[in-house]
Amino acid sequence: MAVIVKFNGEVKDMSKPIVAIVGRPNVGKSTLFNALAGQKISIVKDTPGVTRDRIYADVDWLNYNFTMIDTGGIEPDSSDIILSQMREQAQIAIDTADVIIFMTDVKQGLIDADSKVADMLRRSRKPVILVVNKVDNFNRMMADVYEFYNLGIGDPIPISASQKSGLGDMLDKVVEHFKALNLDEEEDDRPRVAIVGKPNVGKSSIINKLTGESRVIVSNIAGTTRDAIDTDVEWNGREYVFIDTAGLRRKSKVKEDIERYSIIRTVTAVERADVVVIVIDAVEGVTEQDAKIAGIAHENGKGIIIAVNKWDAIEKNDKTVYEYTNKVRQILSFMQYAEIMFISAKTGQRLPKLFDMIDVVIANHSMRIETGVVNEIMAEAVAMQQPPSDKGKRLKLYYITQVSVKPPTFVIFVNDKELMHFSYTRYIENRIREAFGFRGTPLRFIIRERNDK
Repeated sequence: MAVIVKFNGEVKDMSKPIVAIVGRPNVGKSTLFNALAGQKISIVKDTPGVTRDRIYADVDWLNYNFTMIDTGGIEPDSSDIILSQMREQAQIAIDTADVIIFMTDVKQGLIDADSKVADMLRRSRKPVILVVNKVDNFNRMMADVYEFYNLGIGDPIPISASQKSGLGDMLDKVVEHFKALNLDEEEDDRPRVAIVGKPNVGKSSIINKLTGESRVIVSNIAGTTRDAIDTDVEWNGREYVFIDTAGLRRKSKVKEDIERYSIIRTVTAVERADVVVIVIDAVEGVTEQDAKIAGIAHENGKGIIIAVNKWDAIEKNDKTVYEYTNKVRQILSFMQYAEIMFISAKTGQRLPKLFDMIDVVIANHSMRIETGVVNEIMAEAVAMQQPPSDKGKRLKLYYITQVSVKPPTFVIFVNDKELMHFSYTRYIENRIREAFGFRGTPLRFIIRERNDK
């Protein structure tokens, strides 16, 4: 079975641009992050495994939708540490972002660390928006803002993140750069598969095995494009695009930095993918970071395959697969729909089957059910298990219709939204899955009220 491989150094067909915020401690990065993200970011999900740290958020501005990433906090032990950690942040931003917001503080003024990081950002050739925060009085403080022209990275934009003033001007500048990114290139209908997982679980090995040759590791040179090189793979006459998040072997003293970096990389890859293959180390089992990464794919509504790699290194008996599957399902309980495969990148065990599984998940992720059929299933489900009631008022389900795909999304019209408990929605979901499978894809339900007839 021949595998034809091509490499394209440029990343195309980005669904959403990535914007990163870089800056010294206490300049107001988190305040800006929360101001832009609005309510979305402060919602704490009860789902186990869904990431709670505010690493990324979706932002809308002027018909543009982008992902904003927070490159990490800095513990101000000494000026040397601040500078080295700012450089680390800037490198993360350069590696992953399309546009960088470089944040400074008018009250602290221009300091040496700002200048050094500005040099680094300038050399990256990435678009940089210079923002001067804490400008509470534009008329009185503009003379202090002009000092930041000395950084040599363009016009400083005065804002007050806490007062939410000047943010519109800043966002106008940010989205200006999106037009040059060619985000809406020609329609590419090839399935896009992101291979994600924590460092060293074997992501690159899987792609190398599938392509039959070792891929070029992109060097960490300022000014290079995003370090995820897409790999085009042809298998049985069908083309796939694999998005690899392994990329650079980064040196970092701090474990949290590596984790944050890999999660940011995951976010950027997941958003571009149709199907996400979450690679887990069979020897280590499912870790907290695996759960975070799975949570990102789940929240984005992607088709999901859990690939347990290094299966050749596990001592097995006739119950091993069953027991391991149960353990994975238990820890990643919020995504029971995900497909699980046991593979070995080293030996090539079951890797050909990965393509079959990807095809199944893609088909399910785009599946559309006729309204009449899905209403029959709902009517049967209601007849089998009576809807809940509260204080004498019973929930009535009038009508269900599928409104979109990727993931399949249904709207259910009811008499009272409050009565539609999560557990009953899940019951309806399970009945739909029994009828149509939908293996490997999440289903979304929107509950709408309609007045009782």
